[in-house]
Amino acid sequence: MMEELYRLFNACDRRFTTDTRTISGGELFIALKGEKFNANTMAHHALERGAAYALVDEVHGREDPRLIVVGDVLQTFQELARYHRRQFNIPVLAVGGSNGKTTTKELLISTLSEQFRVHATAGNFNNHIGVPITLLQMPLDSEIAVIEIGTNAFGEIATLCAIVEPSHGVLTNIGKEHLEGFGDLEGVAREESALFDYLNKHHGLSFVNNSDPILANMGKRLANRRTYGIDIPADDCFELEAELPVVRLREANTEFSSNLQGSHNAQNIACTISICRTFGMDNTSIQHGLSRYVPSNNRSQLVQKGSNQILLDAYNANPSSMLAALNTFDRIEELPKYVFLGDMFELGDVSEEEHLAIAKRAFELQHTHVYLVGDQFSKAANQLGHKGYDQLEAVIMHLSHHPPSNAWILIKGSRGMKMESLLESL
Repeated sequence: MMEELYRLFNACDRRFTTDTRTISGGELFIALKGEKFNANTMAHHALERGAAYALVDEVHGREDPRLIVVGDVLQTFQELARYHRRQFNIPVLAVGGSNGKTTTKELLISTLSEQFRVHATAGNFNNHIGVPITLLQMPLDSEIAVIEIGTNAFGEIATLCAIVEPSHGVLTNIGKEHLEGFGDLEGVAREESALFDYLNKHHGLSFVNNSDPILANMGKRLANRRTYGIDIPADDCFELEAELPVVRLREANTEFSSNLQGSHNAQNIACTISICRTFGMDNTSIQHGLSRYVPSNNRSQLVQKGSNQILLDAYNANPSSMLAALNTFDRIEELPKYVFLGDMFELGDVSEEEHLAIAKRAFELQHTHVYLVGDQFSKAANQLGHKGYDQLEAVIMHLSHHPPSNAWILIKGSRGMKMESLLESL
């Protein structure tokens, strides 16, 4: 069955879509289902718009020889992606971890592209649908694949590894992510470690961040590993020369610089260097690739607005990434300083506790104006005897009357808070 489906996929010039609005003609239409949609009902429409075939697990309306009926479209879609991946005898690197996955992936694209044809995850397509999409889009001339894998529930990393079949892999760190699903840090570590388990079982190479105590401990049981770290013994060991205004690492007489800030990004850079060396790249090429990467999309961006320098990291947030950002910001000596933090989502029963802990740390910052925004952070601010803001609009209104000037500013929050909206007021 899979051989025949793959033959039809090739007959479509390996073009496919999950959205009828993007059909240009000749594609394979994948009729996925979700809680609020059922693309099976759109299969005939897809064929009418020009799709060559439609992969379905329900037939709505008349029979059509171009309908490929299977038991489960999502499972078949994932199996097709794995089948396509197996056509390649190239390194396939899986990038997981709690924080910094996308930044590390983008750094790897920028550096590895100096020497190889790289296929990689677009954006953060790192789940059970995004990963198969990425694999099926892999061109036949690819020389290295970099696939980001994410999780918010137990078992997802193992499932994605079974689809990707990575030959190499890295976990950037273990932090307090998606605690609503994992419960605590131990739960996060257990879920993320499935990547190392897969690589260990299939004789793959794991890259281990020795600067993360949990990962360093995990690494001890791995048969095939390469370690990296900042100011700690490792196969690739770097000194942190500077983290602001940009990260600079030193190794013996070699310096690596970047367009990123903070010690957390120093680890992402060290990871990138270690991986690139494994694939035979020299320091000059690696440095050139690192310098080409300029962060965007509200991730680790240094933005100048008028006289203000803004550290914009508003794509996502959890307690670990919040703490790292605050600790970095605390080391900025220039004044005045402002911090704007938005609620962290998906923390479940520990949400109140974690928001209170981050709020306490924020108010410990010396000579810093602190604005906490959202239901959870405003409650935490009030508990600590400070003013909080339920809505971002209230902060924007305040700034219209009290705009910062010649200031350093940190903006961070979960995606749903849209903290980047503050930029226009700064």
